Amino acid sequence: MGNGNSREGKESRRSRLRQKLQKFRIHRRHLRTRNATGMVNQKSLTAEDFSGIALLTLIAADMKFKDKWLACVSFGEQTFRTEISDTTEKPIWNSEKKLLLEKNGPSLARVSVFETNRLLKNNIVGYCEVDIYDFVVQEPELACKSFDLLDPTSSKVVGSIFLSCAIEDPVETETRFAKRILSVVDNNEDGQLSFSEFSDLIKAFGNLVAANKKEELFKAADLNGDGVVTIDELAALLAFQQEQEPIINNCPACGEALQFSDKLNAMIHMTLCFDEGTGNQVMTGGFLTDRQASYGWMFKLSEWTHLSTYDVGLNTGSSASYIVVIDRKTKRLVEELIDSKIVLSMRAIYQSKIGLRLMDQGAKEILQRLSEKQGKKMNSVESAQKIPSFLEFFKDQINMAEVKYPLQHFTTFNEFFIRELKPGARPIACMNRSDVAVCGADCRLMAFQSVEDSTRFWIKGRKFSIRGLLGKDVNPNAFLDGSLVIFRLAPQDYHRFHVPVSGVIEKFVDVAGSLYTVNPIAVNSKYCNVFTENKRTVAIISTKEFGKVAFVAIGATMVGSINFVRKEGDYVQKGDELGYFSFGGSTVICVFKKESIRVDEDLLANSSRSLETLVKVGMQLGVSTRTLAQYVFPTELI
Repeated sequence: MGNGNSREGKESRRSRLRQKLQKFRIHRRHLRTRNATGMVNQKSLTAEDFSGIALLTLIAADMKFKDKWLACVSFGEQTFRTEISDTTEKPIWNSEKKLLLEKNGPSLARVSVFETNRLLKNNIVGYCEVDIYDFVVQEPELACKSFDLLDPTSSKVVGSIFLSCAIEDPVETETRFAKRILSVVDNNEDGQLSFSEFSDLIKAFGNLVAANKKEELFKAADLNGDGVVTIDELAALLAFQQEQEPIINNCPACGEALQFSDKLNAMIHMTLCFDEGTGNQVMTGGFLTDRQASYGWMFKLSEWTHLSTYDVGLNTGSSASYIVVIDRKTKRLVEELIDSKIVLSMRAIYQSKIGLRLMDQGAKEILQRLSEKQGKKMNSVESAQKIPSFLEFFKDQINMAEVKYPLQHFTTFNEFFIRELKPGARPIACMNRSDVAVCGADCRLMAFQSVEDSTRFWIKGRKFSIRGLLGKDVNPNAFLDGSLVIFRLAPQDYHRFHVPVSGVIEKFVDVAGSLYTVNPIAVNSKYCNVFTENKRTVAIISTKEFGKVAFVAIGATMVGSINFVRKEGDYVQKGDELGYFSFGGSTVICVFKKESIRVDEDLLANSSRSLETLVKVGMQLGVSTRTLAQYVFPTELI
């Protein structure tokens, strides 16, 4: 029986492995499709939203040392990469990509240049940010323009990159549409289609009905009867068939099924897919961030062996290896940096029943002692030696130009961790209007109009409730079914938190608890209840425009203390500093009374996708519903 059970066990393991491999193959096929089209979940656009198509070309760079180089372009929620150059100081790529422009969409493209001599990952050397519209408006006749590449840490110039850009407006896109379709099968490139070429095109459209009457369609298109179909004749046929019986079911370039009844979006899709025949290399797509696009082969091997996926939104298990957030200012996806060893340990503890049992059997006390020990260590003079390596690890996510004091001012790591910023570094939105709430921290933000939404899209602990969050010494009745805003601070963030509303601090209430991590790997776990079990302090702020607001500062692993710089009875204006966290990641949660605030739509939309939004102190959070009942104000980001 022992052998039988062993064989059954082996078969069971093999079966599970086969299932995982099948899922992985499906995922890779999906990635190949994304790479081919360069599009990820392209949303439908209206004619009012569509601004045109930009053709951006990364021509070459001038660097300060020899290496094998690659460049990435991040635009909105997509990232593309060039091939790797030869070993040189002056890499040449001549790589191009079409970018979809929307009226209220992103306009800022980030171009990053990486050295590729690293085994596990490639190293970013410099970057620049290019406003596509400004580039074309300011330099309409310039075929090529040079941009300085800046070091992510020091902002010093480390090289230059040469780009070109052209924008095709919606009218031009439509007039060139037939030419693009014709080019797919125009084998002799004479601008005309013979019956054989026309038949190949109809077949590529994937419409069986049209394929069965291709002779009839060819005669209908060949208006002058000369035996060939010109661009104008093809355009007329497509326009007529669009009104009568659309003949395009599939994109001829990538094969994806199209809803050609939606003419605009089908045209946009095919425009982005088609190669313009410039002779330049088309950049590879299908990536979310420049870091993902830049990873070397060792990372890809580790990704394969872990059978993990790289995606936005709520991820669990092996998929929790990566955290991708969206930058509110640039509307670009950004990968959050976490040490791989920490990721593995967090997954082991928070994403499994075994890890939960460890928590119940003394690990909570271990985390408490570890946090206290680490807090003392980070207050030592020796800890200042860790500051340079910390800056190097987060080199493109900490801007030292904003910091109030120079690096040599900090005598311990904790002094640097709770660093102050220069006056004016964080402008406050609508400063003279107390009916506009602002973001209270540099953080990754999740916002929900109701607690029910928060548990559906983000918080997966089984026992989360407003009553549990506020503790037994705060009356929760005023906040039940209220709006919830979660400000998660990562180690690289500015760790001082500010008040989001103007009002009087009624009281502070300390709530004892554990020190779990506040990383999404734990928050998204169904096995623990981070926000209601962690050590925290609740501040109740009484306001004229929003009623009572609960401001909850939550400690986390490695956070030894929560420090407040205000006291009970103080009047605070929105944007005023309220306190700071010592070393580690941490979180603030604001709870508003039911229907007292209308949170900005972009924050709610991202949160409904389980996608955190990267924000800064002072950015607009929402408007009092008392104001909205009387006026309608535009949403502005500062």
